[in-house]
Amino acid sequence: MRGRPKRKRCISFVPEITYFKPAGVPLRELQGEILTLDEVEALRLTDIENLDQETASKKMGIARITYLNVIHSAHEKVARALIYGKSIQMKGGDIIMPNLDGTGPQGQGPMTGRGLGRGAGRGMGRGRNAQGPRAGGSAECTCPSCGEKIAHTRGVPCSQTKCPKCDTPMRGVFCS
Repeated sequence: MRGRPKRKRCISFVPEITYFKPAGVPLRELQGEILTLDEVEALRLTDIENLDQETASKKMGIARITYLNVIHSAHEKVARALIYGKSIQMKGGDIIMPNLDGTGPQGQGPMTGRGLGRGAGRGMGRGRNAQGPRAGGSAECTCPSCGEKIAHTRGVPCSQTKCPKCDTPMRGVFCS
């Protein structure tokens, strides 16, 4: 007999940098903790956005008790990593990213959102071709020294991009 299938959790943020480790310790000597992307989203909603459990659970499309289990697991993993000097890797999880990965508001395929109609072309919604902030950071990288702005390259952290004017590492919306 099987239980009911696990419900996918809605997330709206994927971190650009997905691995942290203690300084000065070779990676091969470290144990690690894996934070799933839904746990990262729960941390973001609770600890950065300061949302209450009810609001955050609705944003993620899960029950409040499930949200509590997810946030408790995330806090426990982060605490173990900090206390015992473990690395933290962020990946995986049963997630969907509606409106941010081109799958429409419910993760059911492109152009399934409200108001797009037959005549609307691709890129009109918040899919892959949309303008503005994207999952995992910003639409543009900004130089903290001279203020130069360039288009963000998906999958490359802003901090690894150099300013074309002054050769300073760039910053994005979530790169404070």
